Amino acid sequence: MSESQCSSRLSRLAALSLLLILAACGSDIVDPKPDGGGGPNTPDASTDGGTDGGTGPVDPEDCGNGTLQAGEMCDDGNLNDGDGCSSLCAIETGENGWICRTPGQPCMRNVCGDGVRGAKEACDDFNARSGDGCSATCTVESGWNCPSTGGNCQAAQCGDAIVAGDEECEDGNAAAGDGCSATCRLEEGFKCPTPGQACSRTTCGDRKVEGTEQCDDGNNDMGDGCSPLCKREPSCTNGNCTAICGDNLILPGSTEECDDGNVRDNDGCSSQCKLESGFQCKQIESEPPPEVKIPVVYRDFIGNDQTGQAQRHTDFENKNGSEKGIVKEDLVNNKPAYAKAGVTSSTTHGEALFNQWYTDSARSKTYVEQLTLTQEKDGQGKPTGTYVFSNSNFFPLDKKGWVASGNEPERSGHNFSFTSEVRYWFEYKGTEKLSFTGDDDVWVFVNKKLALDLGGVHSAENGTVDLTPASAATKYNLRKGGVYEAVVFQAERHTNASNYRLTLANFTTKRTECTSSCGDGQVQPPEECDTGTNPGGYGQCAPGCIWGPRCGDGVVQEAFGESCDDGNGDNDDLCSNTCKPRIG
Repeated sequence: MSESQCSSRLSRLAALSLLLILAACGSDIVDPKPDGGGGPNTPDASTDGGTDGGTGPVDPEDCGNGTLQAGEMCDDGNLNDGDGCSSLCAIETGENGWICRTPGQPCMRNVCGDGVRGAKEACDDFNARSGDGCSATCTVESGWNCPSTGGNCQAAQCGDAIVAGDEECEDGNAAAGDGCSATCRLEEGFKCPTPGQACSRTTCGDRKVEGTEQCDDGNNDMGDGCSPLCKREPSCTNGNCTAICGDNLILPGSTEECDDGNVRDNDGCSSQCKLESGFQCKQIESEPPPEVKIPVVYRDFIGNDQTGQAQRHTDFENKNGSEKGIVKEDLVNNKPAYAKAGVTSSTTHGEALFNQWYTDSARSKTYVEQLTLTQEKDGQGKPTGTYVFSNSNFFPLDKKGWVASGNEPERSGHNFSFTSEVRYWFEYKGTEKLSFTGDDDVWVFVNKKLALDLGGVHSAENGTVDLTPASAATKYNLRKGGVYEAVVFQAERHTNASNYRLTLANFTTKRTECTSSCGDGQVQPPEECDTGTNPGGYGQCAPGCIWGPRCGDGVVQEAFGESCDDGNGDNDDLCSNTCKPRIG
C-alpha cells in the first residue's frame, strides 16, 4: 500500500470514529442518509436506485470500489467529496440534491425533468414541460395528482371540470350515463368538447368524425370501410387483409399487439394497437366472451296495401309464395344483385324496386343498431364457440319508422315490412357452420358468394351453411388463415309472423379485451396504492392508483390543517407525523 493510500484510509477511519463519538454524545450533526420514516428500527431509505437497504456500517475497505455494498448509499468508484457521493459513500445534499443510480458511474445533479422528485420539487415526471400535470418548474398543475417519488401524474379527481391524465372528458360530475363516465371516459356515441359543460350525442352519418367515432363516411352502407356505427371495418380481398388499427380484428401474422375495436389511448390497447401498461388484456379467441355484438341495419317500408301513401312499396304486403333465384350468385358493390330482370317473378316487381331493399331511399327509414348473439354452453355448462340470436317474435322496429310517424298502421300490434342486414368477419379454419331460421326472404353470402337462398314470402324456413367440407373452401374460394365476411340479408314482407334465428358456430377471430389493474384492490407496479375504489382526497388512494395529498408528501396542505410537511413519516424530528410542529 502506498503512503497516500494509507493516509486516505487513516483519514476515513478517523472520520468514522468521530461520527461514532459524536453520535454517542447526542450530536446534532445531520445524518447524511435521511431516515425513511419507518421508525428507529427500520432501515433508512435509499434513493440511489440500488438494492442496498442502508443497514450496517460502511466498510472503509469497500467504499470507493464502484460496487454498492452493505451500508453504502452510493459508490461512484472514488473517494472524492462534492461529486454527489461522499468519501463515506453517502449521497450528498445540496441544491435540490443528487441522483446516484449506477454504482461505479458518476452521480448526477437532481434537476427538474429527471423523473426523481428532488428536495425542492413538488413533482417530477421525466420532462420539463407544462400541461401534463407537472410543470416546467416541477410544480403540480391544477387538477392533477403526482406520485410522491416522481413519475407520470394522473387526474386528481373526475368531476372537477379539468381534463387531466387519462380522462377524455370532464362534464363537472362523476355520474355515468350522461356521455362522460364515472371515470371521465367518453361513453359510446357522445362528444364532450368543452370541460365543465354537458356532453351531447354525435350523429353518425354527418361526415364529421367526433367523440368516439372512428370514421364517418355519411352513409348507412356496410362493407365500404366505415360501418353505419362509424367504426372502422376490415379491408380484405379474397382473404388477404390490410391491418387497420381499430377494426376489432387481429390478422394472422399482424404486427398489432392488440385491437380492441377503437383508436383511444389509456384503455389497455393504444391508438396504435400497442399494449399499455397497467392493464390486463386477453385475446377473446382463446377465452370466448359471453356475447358478441355485430352491427345491423334495418330499413322500414310502407306496405303496398296502404294506397293513400306515396312512399308505399309494391314488394311489401303484396304477393306471397316461396321464390328462389331472386338474387344473383355474387354480391355487387356489397349488395344483392337482382336476378329477375326481364323474367317473371312471383313476389317482386322489378330491379329498381328491389334495389331499394338494402339501400337508403325516399321509400325507407333507416335504423342502425347492434344484434347481440349469446354464447351457448355444452351439457356440462361449459362455454362453446357457438353464438345464437333467436327471436320468434322479431319486430325490431316497433314504435319506430313509418308506424311511429303515422304513415302506416300497426298490424297485430307490430310494425311489419322491413329488411335487415348483418355482417360478420371471421378467420377461416374449416370448422365454421352458419344456420338460419326465418321469414320471409333470407340470403347468406360468404366471401361475396351466395351460400343460402331462402327467398320469397313464406313461413319460417331453415337453412345451414357448412364450411367444414373441403369442397366448401373451393366453392367459396376460402383458404385457411384467410379473413372473410359472412353477410345475412333478410326481409319481412307479409303480415303474419316474424322469426329470426342466427347461429354462428366457430366463426371466431382474434380480438382484444382489456381491463385496468388499477381498481382490483391489489397493488401492482407501477401503482403506489389500490383500495379498489380509489376515490382520491386527502390521505386516500386516488385515481390512477397513486396517493392523493397527504401528510408526508413534502407539500404543506394548509387546507387540510397541515402547518409543516418534511416529506417523511418520522415523529422524531421538528415536524411530527401529523404534519404539526413538534413541541419538546
